[in-house]
Amino acid sequence: MNARNVQSEVSAEGDLSPRLVPAFTRHRAHAHTAAKHGTRKPADTSRAGETNLTPSEKSCSGENHSTLTHRETRASFGGRSEVVAFKFGGTSLLGAARMLHAAELVKPVAQNSSVVVVVSAMKGVTDKLLAIAQLLADRQNYRARVEAELVLRTHHDALRELGLETAAHDRVSRELDSLGRDLLHAVPARESVVASPELFDRLASFGERLSARLFAAALECAGVAAVPVASSDFVLTCDTFRDAKPHLDQTKHRGRAVLTPLMEDSVVPVVTGFIGATRDGRITTLGRNSSDFSGAIIAHVVDADELVIWTDVDGIYTANPSEDAQAQLLHDLSYDEAHALAASGAKVLHPHVLPLAASTEMTVWVRNTFKPQARGTRIGTKLPPRSQSQRDTQTQSQEGAA
Repeated sequence: MNARNVQSEVSAEGDLSPRLVPAFTRHRAHAHTAAKHGTRKPADTSRAGETNLTPSEKSCSGENHSTLTHRETRASFGGRSEVVAFKFGGTSLLGAARMLHAAELVKPVAQNSSVVVVVSAMKGVTDKLLAIAQLLADRQNYRARVEAELVLRTHHDALRELGLETAAHDRVSRELDSLGRDLLHAVPARESVVASPELFDRLASFGERLSARLFAAALECAGVAAVPVASSDFVLTCDTFRDAKPHLDQTKHRGRAVLTPLMEDSVVPVVTGFIGATRDGRITTLGRNSSDFSGAIIAHVVDADELVIWTDVDGIYTANPSEDAQAQLLHDLSYDEAHALAASGAKVLHPHVLPLAASTEMTVWVRNTFKPQARGTRIGTKLPPRSQSQRDTQTQSQEGAA
């Protein structure tokens, strides 16, 4: 698989006109406010199921626009030598302690490179939101409402455990409350609603939207200026709800308008994975287990040199290591090799990630959030020296171990 023969696999579907995107001065002002109030007070971040984290990890210290070259991209991001996209899965973001740990992985890379982060919902939250939609379909409104309130409480608990200073905590709390009002408005206590695929997508989107606000706050704790960004502001899709397809050319054009001003100011955009929107602004999702694809889309938008997919396994194996004792970790794969593994039924990555990465020769890493000292699996073309993101995160983990 090379850049020439994958173009048909990543071409935009249809010809939809772009809609307006929000002004960016608000994001920049928000980012500077966040940086100003990003210090924290001590907090007890110990939680069940997170004992594998060290104490240091639990503390808060087509069209013309598609032809931009990496050189032009880097120049627009203040001349930094590398553009890196990080994608964190739900297990990596389960609770405040894990978010703070993930933020420490971003910090050293953001000091040397332009960084964009893509986040999933906290583990289990999407399932809960889809269950709420099903309860509404079954006319069990009261139970649906109770479950929605529990989802909001989970995120407020995580915010409290981040240990932000009062001003920063109150600001993020208001953002969560605003999203909470939208969620509860979609889950009425009494009147019946039409449980359409559109409703399922709208409810499912709240997981990533809540997670992005919390992870931006975790980055503030680590001293990294960051703002949450809704991918529905620029990821343009068809209207096949629950399995929408992105229009990549227009998404790239709109996404650069949203993300470039932030990255020029050395602000890390924390972008919601999984979701997009139709031309008329209705929220869609890209289908279950599409968060890796979301990461690849955002990386494509900013012409990233690398996409680092942080998960809870050491990389890509020859077989499922939990089922096959002979499974071996694969350290380096070409696009063709990874594609062949996926075609043979191996669980590698979302099938659309590799064609998109190959189209720009973007390097893809699969690495373990909880073992950042491990190299992980690299997918790409020729084998260069270790990347900046790998050097930075491994140096950080070694310093933490010391």
